[in-house]
Amino acid sequence: MNPRFRIPSGVPLAALAVAVLSACGAGSGLGDSDPAPPVSVQPRPEPLWSAWSGSSPSAPGEDPTSRQPPPEPLAGLGPLGPGGLAEADVRELLRADTRLRTLADRPMVKKPGRPGIRPPVRTDLTGDGRPEMLVAVDVESGRSVLVVYYEKRGKVYPVLFTAGRRLAVETLGTDLLVRSPCAEGGEQAVRFHWDGTRMSTVSDVKSYGNGGEDDKGDKGDDGGKSGKGAEGGADGTGGTDGSGHPGSPGARP
Repeated sequence: MNPRFRIPSGVPLAALAVAVLSACGAGSGLGDSDPAPPVSVQPRPEPLWSAWSGSSPSAPGEDPTSRQPPPEPLAGLGPLGPGGLAEADVRELLRADTRLRTLADRPMVKKPGRPGIRPPVRTDLTGDGRPEMLVAVDVESGRSVLVVYYEKRGKVYPVLFTAGRRLAVETLGTDLLVRSPCAEGGEQAVRFHWDGTRMSTVSDVKSYGNGGEDDKGDKGDDGGKSGKGAEGGADGTGGTDGSGHPGSPGARP
């Protein structure tokens, strides 16, 4: 025993133990009457198509290198009903989208394993209290296309367009997390956030399970890349305005 630490004679061991524990607890700076500090609850990923979540633990994407013009509204789309996007017909949206009109007549699918249109998901990504519509289409090549439609003043804007293999899509608070396997064997996760104009890229992370180093992509200025047809990488324009862009890894569905 350390000679500097002596048990006073006549002091019960139980009382000494209580004294020691009380001293350790006092290190927190909280007295008996002090309230505990509030605990900040962090958002956790919530899958939007849970049946597809297990098939792809990560996602596609590319780092935008230049700022793009704002997305254009879908041309040729009739006026929305009083319910807005919440009651819009998914096939009408796809037919009005020049990139995806060739996929509009695909069958609706309720589980992975078949090509077709997944059940549309409506969730608020912009924080304005109104849900956006998320549409994902799986094609025969094993690739998937995801687009986010946003309504403003009766017009519908595609504010995100991305494509990749076996997309798993989740919400992280009001952000969107898209995951897919990388071509080189790793996994890629791209996080998008509403910037007032489009869903822009805020992080792009590649991970490797066999001892490889993580490759963290640069933060995107915006998601502003647009593609032609049903092609393109992770981008925030969600529209084909004819500008074109380099595709993300395997951007062709």
